[in-house]
Amino acid sequence: MLRIGTRGSHLATTQSGHVRDALERAGHPAELMVVTTPGDLSQAPVERIGVGVFTSALRDALFRGDVDIAVHSYKDLPTAAEPRAHLIVPPREDHRDALIARDGLTLAQLPHGARAGTSAPRRVSQLRALRPDLDIRPLRGNIETRMGYVEAGELDAIVLAYAGLCRGGYANRATEVFAPETFMPAPAQGALAVECRADDAQTCAAIDGLADVTGTAQATTERQVLATLEAGCTAPVAVYAKVHDGLITATGGVFALDGSAQIVKTAVGDNPVEVGRELAAALLGSGAASLMG
Repeated sequence: MLRIGTRGSHLATTQSGHVRDALERAGHPAELMVVTTPGDLSQAPVERIGVGVFTSALRDALFRGDVDIAVHSYKDLPTAAEPRAHLIVPPREDHRDALIARDGLTLAQLPHGARAGTSAPRRVSQLRALRPDLDIRPLRGNIETRMGYVEAGELDAIVLAYAGLCRGGYANRATEVFAPETFMPAPAQGALAVECRADDAQTCAAIDGLADVTGTAQATTERQVLATLEAGCTAPVAVYAKVHDGLITATGGVFALDGSAQIVKTAVGDNPVEVGRELAAALLGSGAASLMG
């Protein structure tokens, strides 16, 4: 029986449950084991408590041998490679961001000075560029908690990953799903990272059967941009890659937190790492470092 380590939230156990089900369909019995992470115990903004706060406890459990597999939201993982782990990307969920607003409103329809909740610098900067009049408030908690702020009237709208809504069964709660060209998503948003110990050949073979070629190429490209920029998952950086007939087209943006400036570039090629590096170099060549602080 393969033991799958997961965070305990509804979203985490749902997406880890999809991995368990896929393994079982392939003939590998598996069960979920909840691992509590420091990020689950803190209400501080992710930007303050640091990169990897949700993933380090899962990796620790994996390397101790408490679990055989760890399931992460790929965008939460540090960009540095972990040589002790073997990682695959299963089929990716929708990578776009979504708005949940009162009364079914879209971003353009929100009244002047509306209270919008998000803590991610990437989202804050893009919201300020599109709607500089909004009153942007910090936001933490699981999906249900975040939606509750709108339901209770404490916020007029929130922005969050559409993938989480889809996986959690809340897709119909979105009042607007943003085109990536309009509101750019985080690198590897919507992608899961499924890891096992690199020296566990049997489990490596089991999770390799779940790997998706397109999702892997997209996520690898997008995260290579972050790695080359030496930016963490909380930096005001957005990237999305499309794959068509083996050709990768990646678009990346770096944003000023106050919404006053943005740099957007595109790179095309067939090698995910090279495309990611080329895109990052184009962003840096246009002054991205100054916007990232």
